[in-house]
Amino acid sequence: MFDKEKVKLGIAPIAWTNDDMPDLGSENTFEQCVSEMALAGFTGSEVGNKYPKDTKILKHALNLRGVEICNQWFSAFLITKPFEEVEKEFRAQLTYLKEMGAKVIGASEQSYSVQGMLDTPIFGHKYVMSDEEWKTFCDGMNRLGKIAKDEYGIALTFHHHMGTVVQNADEVERMMANTDPEYVSLLFDTGHFAYCGEDPLEMVKKYADRIKHVHLKDIRKDMVEKVKKEELSFLDGVRMGTFTVPGDGDIDFDPIFKVLEESGYTGYMVVEAEQDPAKANPLEYALKARKFISEKTGL
Repeated sequence: MFDKEKVKLGIAPIAWTNDDMPDLGSENTFEQCVSEMALAGFTGSEVGNKYPKDTKILKHALNLRGVEICNQWFSAFLITKPFEEVEKEFRAQLTYLKEMGAKVIGASEQSYSVQGMLDTPIFGHKYVMSDEEWKTFCDGMNRLGKIAKDEYGIALTFHHHMGTVVQNADEVERMMANTDPEYVSLLFDTGHFAYCGEDPLEMVKKYADRIKHVHLKDIRKDMVEKVKKEELSFLDGVRMGTFTVPGDGDIDFDPIFKVLEESGYTGYMVVEAEQDPAKANPLEYALKARKFISEKTGL
């Protein structure tokens, strides 16, 4: 069982309102979202588009509910924009996160990403970086990670993701091998590894000592196969239900939890399972996830 003092549970607002497809959950307010997170028994949240940009207002709302910010997505464009431009946006986000008391920032390289393209199939259309782009990307990540750690006390965790330049096991390995463990850690996402055909258990075993943030996401294999067979986009899949909360899909979480526990994982484990809230009631699924995690981990 995990140590409750070292491992905390969070949930992402994407189950209530999808920032990539704002019509999904457009009726759900920020207040409803964070209230239901707390009601379901979660103490951490990531940042959604409906969250107040004013940290004083956000802190007050979260403090009322016993919730804190544990991470925020950052879109990097290291291979398509000047570093200084990426750095400026990165620092602005780090300032916001530091004010909120967060210890982690989750970065994704979004250059040439097809994850948000409604008319592009998610399988077979991702961009592949050249050797020169790989060097630019890895050097840039090291620089961002050093800024985050040395100047803000925040850990940069890299989010591998479907449709991006770092999606599969080989790409994650190349990134890990060419970045400094002191400055770049892994945001381990069970669902994104399983979605692209990798074994999340093998991945957590391999990188346990460099994982500083975890996304607990399950997949429905039949839906993923449908997306592949019918050449659908990533967002088409989300609407259909490719993702769900842990325990509701096809990933075996028992051995994954065991590896994280035995490796002494410290930090947040966050339920991040984007679905159509009209089909999967966010509170109902948050409660379902919380019950499953409690039974499996003791948290």
